[in-house]
Amino acid sequence: MNVIEVKGLGKKYRIGKADKQADTLTGALINGLRSPWQNLRNIRNLSRLDRDEDSVAWALRDVSFEVKEGEVLGIIGHNGAGKSTLLKILSRITEPSEGEVRIHGRVAALLEVGTGFHPELTGRENIYMNGTILGMRKKEIDRKLDEIVDFSGVEKYLDTPVKFYSSGMRVRLGFSVAAHLEPEILIIDEVLAVGDAEFQRKCMGKMEFVSHQGRTVLFVSHNLEAIKNLCGKTLLLNNGQVTAIGHSKMVVGDYLAQYSRQGFATSEWAEADAPGNEVVKLKSVRVEFSGDALSIRTPFDIIFEFWNYQNEMSSNISLHLLTMSGETVFNVFSCLDPLPRLRKGLCIGRCSIPGNFLNAGVYSLKFFIVKNKSEAVFSLTDALRIEIFDDRTDIQWYGKIPGFIRPNFEFTLSNANATEAE
Repeated sequence: MNVIEVKGLGKKYRIGKADKQADTLTGALINGLRSPWQNLRNIRNLSRLDRDEDSVAWALRDVSFEVKEGEVLGIIGHNGAGKSTLLKILSRITEPSEGEVRIHGRVAALLEVGTGFHPELTGRENIYMNGTILGMRKKEIDRKLDEIVDFSGVEKYLDTPVKFYSSGMRVRLGFSVAAHLEPEILIIDEVLAVGDAEFQRKCMGKMEFVSHQGRTVLFVSHNLEAIKNLCGKTLLLNNGQVTAIGHSKMVVGDYLAQYSRQGFATSEWAEADAPGNEVVKLKSVRVEFSGDALSIRTPFDIIFEFWNYQNEMSSNISLHLLTMSGETVFNVFSCLDPLPRLRKGLCIGRCSIPGNFLNAGVYSLKFFIVKNKSEAVFSLTDALRIEIFDDRTDIQWYGKIPGFIRPNFEFTLSNANATEAE
């Protein structure tokens, strides 16, 4: 039985468009006289989306799919692909511009931090309010209350208004309410990324348990390992359209092949516009690797080029690899003893990073050119973004393994009293 049927779904929005500026004083005066009438026309057209023009953007276009009862559907795609818009339509938060959606069953959705919570009400009051919205009786909510509170871990603050909760506390309570009040359909957005690692594992386990009870789960996440482990089927969105739907492992592979190189576009400049100074200017920074995706096992090279305007310069390159929250993973130098003496002209360098070293995640490269070991003549923060995917399937894991590095050390395990005969 299909519990969700989506046919030809589309959603469009009106976006801002810059007014045309006059080039002459006469033109500016004419625009000033016309502006009241133009503003009135713009106000009248705000809700008119019946024409395809520059000010109309499609968030979703011609989206069709079905979800069966008890199925766990993953939804993936790059930022801006239309994932959140799709979930808002399925949750009846917004209406589609075209197409139809048929949903059979009660829907509980957790799309943003604190979604569905009234900030002035306490955590306890919000639990009862959400349950009532789902069509549950007070006795049913009473029966589930202790389980909800225990799972969320906010017992101490249960009778405190939600507006005083931290974002993590609101997420924990929001997920616990959505998962425990027995909806037929559970919709979860990437909001779980706000929680800590331990709570994420609890959430993944709860969603798996809910699906085994015959309830349906729609799960949006950038954690591809969680998508593969939890979801039997995955839908891939690109620019508001469905580009693939099917077995999760196959669709995740398509996603990696299509989008993995988006984070590795070469940063390159013409000499006149290049960052730098009278000593050096940076020409380019890029990442090179074999295959379609940069996974945790893939070795890669960071290659950089710069113009040296000195006749001879004793130089050293310093590369800092940072997490997106600013922690330094490592700092590596090109050569310190002896320092190479670079002639005037274009110079090139290469730093090789082995596979089975970095953990999955997005990293930022900071670039320094140093003269005579200590004099920094040029630096560039965020010179390049590097995204590394986790494509291992031999480890069943419901979240990202902790740490910035994930080395593959030699590791043995055996019985201490094992003999050759055994």
